[in-house]
Amino acid sequence: MESMVLEVPAACKKLARTLEIYFSFVADLCAAGQRNDRFCYADVEHALAMAAAQLEQDAHALVLRSMARDEPRLLIGGVAHRVLLASEATYYTRTGPVSVSRCLYRSLDEAQGSVDPIALRIGAVRGYWCPATAAAMAFLVQQGTVREAEHTAQQLGVLPYSDTSFHRVTHAVGTLYQTQREAVEEQLIAAYQVPARATGITVSLDRAAVPMEEPRARPRGRPKKGAAKRPVSRVWHMAYCATVTLHDAQGEKVHTIRYGRMPQGDTTSLVSALFADVQSLRRQRPDLLVEVLCDGAAELWNLLETEFTQEALGTALRRLVDLWHLLEKVGKAYRCRYDEQRTSMEMQRWKMRLLNHSHAAAELQAALEPMLARRAPRTGDDKDAVDEAVTFVRNQRKAGRMDYAAARRAGQPVGSGAVEATCKSMIGVRFKRAGARWKEDTAAAVLELRALNLSDRWNLAMDLLLGQNGADVRRAA
Repeated sequence: MESMVLEVPAACKKLARTLEIYFSFVADLCAAGQRNDRFCYADVEHALAMAAAQLEQDAHALVLRSMARDEPRLLIGGVAHRVLLASEATYYTRTGPVSVSRCLYRSLDEAQGSVDPIALRIGAVRGYWCPATAAAMAFLVQQGTVREAEHTAQQLGVLPYSDTSFHRVTHAVGTLYQTQREAVEEQLIAAYQVPARATGITVSLDRAAVPMEEPRARPRGRPKKGAAKRPVSRVWHMAYCATVTLHDAQGEKVHTIRYGRMPQGDTTSLVSALFADVQSLRRQRPDLLVEVLCDGAAELWNLLETEFTQEALGTALRRLVDLWHLLEKVGKAYRCRYDEQRTSMEMQRWKMRLLNHSHAAAELQAALEPMLARRAPRTGDDKDAVDEAVTFVRNQRKAGRMDYAAARRAGQPVGSGAVEATCKSMIGVRFKRAGARWKEDTAAAVLELRALNLSDRWNLAMDLLLGQNGADVRRAA
């Protein structure tokens, strides 16, 4: 095999030996291939990956060392700092830890504390984790447990860190996003391009149960052998899922942006974020129709109607209660009077009338109310089903949320499938594992990161959050 001379910049002189070993190894593999030697190619893949990882780590070490400063004075973000001491630090990259000698500095105006110029310049997470590394670890954890993330990374040959490290880094990334959420979301929606075939926006809000961990009082008296020092209970609380869905002229989903808040989260900011995003999308496309679509829970409608009004939007606003929730309640009432076959026929008839006639809601109410008077003595559950259906139809019709025929003519959805699916994919799949229980802050971090991924906004969000230029570090005069 012919050889060639490769010029290596002086700054990369320390990489030359690693490159030489790497090229020599590849040449040996090529020679073995030409001789028809038999070998396991899976081993070749692993060896090449390890060699490339070592080359990447050596390159990281060079770049990070170039950022080290040993000046007696530095201007960091325009503030004068003095040198404290030199020490060894370990920074964590996608391929493994890298050790670098660097100096710590302290502001001239402070008597305590220290800063690391390298960490500030690269925007390190938790002081030592490179930003792309932290983003990759958080991505794996929002998809599965920290142990699953650790095992996945091992199989891929990257991120050789423990499950504890995955937990801490993900929590740090999620917390950072929460502190900068408003600014990041503004930039995300400003960069969003409305698909050409989109004709409208549907806003939905729903809730899903999450298993939470709460402290439990210890029993009185001497604890039993092996008893938990800090006993906890696994209780269920309702988290919030929200969606802004762009749909086409047939009411079919084009794209959905997802949002989430934990039970103790700020629902006011959630609704404000929904409203701000809808306004931003309409500034780009003023022709987009707007619809608010939820189930019949009064809490959800009260939250949304604090922001979503025709006056605030400056355009017509359609409100609909989910058709399938309506039919479910009406179906329970009809089962109190008819058998399953007759009930199925009645439900199909009402479904078609509601979809095709705007006056069908009034007819449905007129058909249900006599059932209260004609009802034969039945169990309490049957009575509640009829009462609930009649009350539901009365309230929703009075609020003007049952004109499905008009929505269908305008090409708008009549079902809240997008937010229902979001509850399952964002919370059900990730948070309701067997035996899982969550603390509020940890769950909040994972939930909001998962919402970014399921909205196809992950890469841009991480660029905005972690990919920004680090602190300005200069030598002081």
